Amino acid sequence: MKQPCLMVYCQHVLGIGHLCRMLLILEQLRTYRITLVLGGTPLQLDFPKHVQVVQLPGLRMDETLSCLLPVEPDQEISILQEQRKAQLSAIFQQLQPNLLLVELFPFGRNLFRFELLPLLEQTQIRQNCRVVCSVRDILVERDNTEKFEQRVLDRLNQYFDLLLVHGDPRLLTLDETFSRMKEIKIPVSYTGYICQPPQPEEGKQVREKYNINEKLILVSAGSGSVGLALLTAAVDAFRQLDITVWRMQVFTGPYLAESDFQRLKGLSSKTLRIERFSNTFPGWLAAADLSISMAGYNTTMNLLAADCPCLVYPFAQNREQRMRAEQLEQRGCLHILSKNDLQADILANKIVQALSKKTARSASAAVLLDGAVTTAKLLHNFFEAKL
Repeated sequence: MKQPCLMVYCQHVLGIGHLCRMLLILEQLRTYRITLVLGGTPLQLDFPKHVQVVQLPGLRMDETLSCLLPVEPDQEISILQEQRKAQLSAIFQQLQPNLLLVELFPFGRNLFRFELLPLLEQTQIRQNCRVVCSVRDILVERDNTEKFEQRVLDRLNQYFDLLLVHGDPRLLTLDETFSRMKEIKIPVSYTGYICQPPQPEEGKQVREKYNINEKLILVSAGSGSVGLALLTAAVDAFRQLDITVWRMQVFTGPYLAESDFQRLKGLSSKTLRIERFSNTFPGWLAAADLSISMAGYNTTMNLLAADCPCLVYPFAQNREQRMRAEQLEQRGCLHILSKNDLQADILANKIVQALSKKTARSASAAVLLDGAVTTAKLLHNFFEAKL
């Protein structure tokens, strides 16, 4: 039987969480011919070897997520849009995919409708291409909810054949942030959360490689687009602790401004390491005695999978991170930091307190964390059923 062909559209704008989740899904789809179409800032990531990656001319969004900007300066947005639209159409015509997997749209990425709606129109013409929407468990709030939800329903019911929600309905359901679930006419499946658990003995290997005998505090800020205040507070708090007992490893994220990275880097010492990024982040979590981080989807689920005690600081601009973190805090999985906690002396005390109260393994295990495997199975079963 010929390998099924999967075309994937993924556009990262502020962070890279959506893309990282997609890569974990694609890692599980090794029997497919996969083309991953990316539209954001080019990244140096380890892509699965069986995945062909196509980079569209780069577009990003401003910090308010309200307008498009070129990744390369001095480029005309309208020209880039036409180039991207034409390239997407050509890729689809060349691949003639059996499945098209679209990340987030129509629940988000509305500014990219200029290229996505024409692409979806092509799938209407080619009847044997099934279209799947991939969305996380919580949607960010909108100014005009009624208009937003109607637009989502119109597009979802017209163009899509399946909705995959990357969450555990025992923790959160999509209808908590999308009130018109009953009007969705296509099948909806919850996959469980997508995460990358550490490999057996990976934590021990990290400690041995870096000769870590002290209590290890791991600090991270996801992509680094936000989180400078947390990184700075953690470093300042560490300097109030007994450095003969503690070790701190900081990962700032690839998008932290270079000037801010260099300022933090200048504070490095034998017991304080500051780096941009790690391809073995789950192993660091497994090695850590405590994690201090933002509360993004990927980081939070990796924390649960590693069973790492943690302090999290939810992103304040929208409800997504706090809403999920509050549910997990109620289950004893983590502790939430407030803005007031980012004072060095207060955070230092929080660190000491957190290490005396290990998060409950039973609470972490109660959340479904096999979302990548389940998503692959659902896609495969959906494809087989539609043959």
